[in-house]
Amino acid sequence: MRYINDGRTLDRVATAERLATYRRHWDEHGFGLYAVDLKETGELAGFTGLATPTFLPKIMPAVEIGWRFGRAYWGQGLATEAAQAVVAHTRAELGLRRLVSIHVVGNEASARVMVKLGMTLERETVQPDTGRKVRVYAMGL
Repeated sequence: MRYINDGRTLDRVATAERLATYRRHWDEHGFGLYAVDLKETGELAGFTGLATPTFLPKIMPAVEIGWRFGRAYWGQGLATEAAQAVVAHTRAELGLRRLVSIHVVGNEASARVMVKLGMTLERETVQPDTGRKVRVYAMGL
């Protein structure tokens, strides 16, 4: 979580609020985040999907692809595999022309996933609400 918002984990109330926000995003935009389960066990590993990155007004309008996985699932290629499936679905079903992905400078694991997806570095800027330097990658669809 050190690269997400202020780095703190969410308690149950904040988690429920966040899930409600994700549901509203689906209702408003017709796309959102997908749970990523392990095929073998059905265990929840994390999520990947699409969101509108309103936290970075400088790049709006935009649609961001992102992911978040539990530490036990890092380094297994799950983020890349799941994100590739989202890109394929986006191309086939959603009619979007462009995706961005944003990472806090220092989160090189996410940057590697972005490059594997075929994204290229578009700009470095500062996230207004945290003051952290972020890199924006982009790809046409």
